[in-house]
Amino acid sequence: MRRLRAIFRTVKILTGATAATAGVAAATVAYSLAVKRRTRDRGKVVLITGGSRGLGLALAARYGRSGARLVLAARDVEELAQAREELLERDAIQSSDDVFLIPADLTDPNQATLLIDQAIGHFGHIDILINNAGIIEVGPVENQSLDAYRRAMATNFFAALHTTYAALPHLLDRRPGQRDAAIVNIASIGGKFAMPHMLPYVASKFALVGFSQGLHAELRHKGVRVTTVCPGLMRTGGEAHADFTGLVEQEQRWFTLAARTPVLAASVRHAAKKIYSAVADGRAEITITPQAWLAARFAGFAPGTTQYLASLANRFLLPEPSFSDQLALGFTIKAFSPEAMVVQEDAFGPS
Repeated sequence: MRRLRAIFRTVKILTGATAATAGVAAATVAYSLAVKRRTRDRGKVVLITGGSRGLGLALAARYGRSGARLVLAARDVEELAQAREELLERDAIQSSDDVFLIPADLTDPNQATLLIDQAIGHFGHIDILINNAGIIEVGPVENQSLDAYRRAMATNFFAALHTTYAALPHLLDRRPGQRDAAIVNIASIGGKFAMPHMLPYVASKFALVGFSQGLHAELRHKGVRVTTVCPGLMRTGGEAHADFTGLVEQEQRWFTLAARTPVLAASVRHAAKKIYSAVADGRAEITITPQAWLAARFAGFAPGTTQYLASLANRFLLPEPSFSDQLALGFTIKAFSPEAMVVQEDAFGPS
């Protein structure tokens, strides 16, 4: 019996020692991984447009935690300052010196050039350019003005084009031994699949996807990796900044519901992690959320069926256009019914 007790005591001591050793080892590994994450991108400079809120701010936090220095660009100076404070509060950056804030309207090519020059002048170089600035126009085609298309193209496409062209000479001029540079274009599933009631947005995102894919093909062998990102719905808070037309309250209702539903929309933190990993792996393109992945592939496999399903959604789920005396397209309505519409005057001129 004594011998049995001694054996039990020995086993208990050894088990306790093993558990303590395992605990110390686990803590050491966790600390090492945390340090590695903090220093993975040390020395890199990441420029993020639309970096003051939403996905841009989530990406800033993700890169900041890995040790990168950040250049954040947006139109609103106060939002930029608030973003820096939030990054500090969340311990995403070590000090305010790790972030350089530049207010800019990147629909102006001169301001895009100035942005790149100021970023390089401050930090000495740029390693990753993330074109994230964007706007959303929501409403039926009958109520979308041509100005809505111009606004969407200016911000969602041309702003990315301006910053890319301004940064490209610097990104291509890498010193020997320097890691590949990267350009990340935040497009949308709306650049793969035409969603009703968002045509200005869709047109601009299709343009951005095409530009980004072609850019990848031309720059891959020159030391610049281009990643096209096509997220589905995300909980970015962007619905608060979207422009609505038509039956505004109804348009706001369906869009806000879709944008805030957890099952349908991904969190910006999840999206930022996926984008960070894709850029680190040098991937050409990613789609975020299972619904977006399926929609993109189904649209490519069965475009006719996809468009028919979208037309059903437009007919039965989305609000009707708002018909006033003067349509955004320029038509003056004399009479309207679901079966026919009689046009009194065509603002585009006689046929």
